[in-house]
Amino acid sequence: MSVIQETEEAPAAAGTTRARVQELTSLRAAVVAGPGEKATSAQKARGKLTVRERLDILFDEGSFVEIEGLRRHRATGFGLEDRRPHTDGVVTGWGTVDGRPVFAYAHDFRIFGGALGEAHAQKIHKLMDLAESAGAPVVGLCDGAGARIQEGVTALAGYGGIFRRNVRNSGVIPQISVIMGPCAGGAAYSPALTDFVFMVRGTSQMFITGPDVVQAVTGEQITHDDLGGADVHAERSGVAGFVYDNEECCLRDVRHLLSFLPSNNRETPPGGPTCDPSDRRVEALVDLVPADPNQAYDMTKVIEEIADHGEFFEVHERWAPNVICALTRMGGEVVGVVANQPQRMAGVLDIEASEKAARFVQMCDAFNIPLVTLVDVPGFLPGVDQEHGGVIRHGAKLLYAYCNATVPRVQLILRKAYGGAYIVMDSRSIGTDVSLAWPINEIAVMGAEGAAGVVFRRQIAQADDPEAMRARLVKEYKEELMHPYYAAERGLVDDVIDPADTRSVLIRTLSVLRSKHAPLPSRKHGNQPQ
Repeated sequence: MSVIQETEEAPAAAGTTRARVQELTSLRAAVVAGPGEKATSAQKARGKLTVRERLDILFDEGSFVEIEGLRRHRATGFGLEDRRPHTDGVVTGWGTVDGRPVFAYAHDFRIFGGALGEAHAQKIHKLMDLAESAGAPVVGLCDGAGARIQEGVTALAGYGGIFRRNVRNSGVIPQISVIMGPCAGGAAYSPALTDFVFMVRGTSQMFITGPDVVQAVTGEQITHDDLGGADVHAERSGVAGFVYDNEECCLRDVRHLLSFLPSNNRETPPGGPTCDPSDRRVEALVDLVPADPNQAYDMTKVIEEIADHGEFFEVHERWAPNVICALTRMGGEVVGVVANQPQRMAGVLDIEASEKAARFVQMCDAFNIPLVTLVDVPGFLPGVDQEHGGVIRHGAKLLYAYCNATVPRVQLILRKAYGGAYIVMDSRSIGTDVSLAWPINEIAVMGAEGAAGVVFRRQIAQADDPEAMRARLVKEYKEELMHPYYAAERGLVDDVIDPADTRSVLIRTLSVLRSKHAPLPSRKHGNQPQ
């Protein structure tokens, strides 16, 4: 009889190593199964997957390795001494995503509502420290009810340890937060400190104070979703970069995002050969963008034409849509694209667009992702609300981010580029490596109509036919100061290119800049605008 047959037919004798192994196997199976069918059914009734199902989708099949699965809390009082489930409500470990190592922690709402206590926090601390040491991304699957009230200040200190590690690892390893349930109070600050936030409609909410507190303090009545649901954070607050209708799609796109990111700030993003020719001419661009600077078009169509296979992954698609921030590949290499969107608010820069773009530029710079800036901007949005809201301060964030970036940077002016917005959108004067333009470009302090009204106001007013005089002076201003080669003649644009050559020129330019080295002055850190 074989050893295997003997094991299957009869239990090993008590006290033997084989008996201990059988005990361990049974214990691990119980840990993976979780707290019971009733708790699992309740989780499913909320429209949510279990913690193990989520990890199975996130990681390559069979690759997840759990650590501290047998951890239990040691708190007493309020009945906690009689409730000591394994994992303490959070599963931690690592696995691979498309063959690359990734670390993750995932709250188990079935245990203490995923609330954070001392042991729970220590598991996350250890996981984050391991990820830092290994130089690999961290993904947090958040589905917890905040601090474990029964453990008092110990639980709060646990959050502090997470925040400190979030900040220490910022710009060092990619950090991704996936909100898959409640995330309230202090718990909401950890996702806010990470690089990307994903949310799921109907099941995830984030807020500092919940609806009950809001009503008690202000008298306002509001639902959980209306206060901190996925759509609110995707469209109004800008907290969520990505929103999905279900958890499966959400987790698959987390995997997709990771494919654009390096494992850490010492590496370059994963690249490789592509079957989309680098020298492909894009004739469609000649007709896609109208020469009339006041006519709208969809900038995403431009990005589709120049990206490998027309694919790109947009960040914060629904917040500040007048600027586009997207990750894509050109010639097989990852590129970050910042672009004005003439289809929304004429592509102006405002407070939210400046913040969105600045954050994206900083992320790309931190993780060695080259930047391509597509410019078609009429200026900053005028208005009392913008000025009083601090458009100066917020616009300066984008300026600071570009000036501070050391990755390869290429600016392409498609059409209009007016005023301070032209400077802020990575112009030569603030350090872009190469500035290109199409032959329909207009670079000036302001549009010709407005400029003529300011510069020639007296002549127009005194003319016998003011409108005819205005038209003549506008034409003269355009011919003198806004013709497509004016900036190129002064070295502020490196070349004016055929739109059909855009893809090949960008790829060749980025290729030669790949070895760029631009050290910053020695300093502790800059003091960027807030």
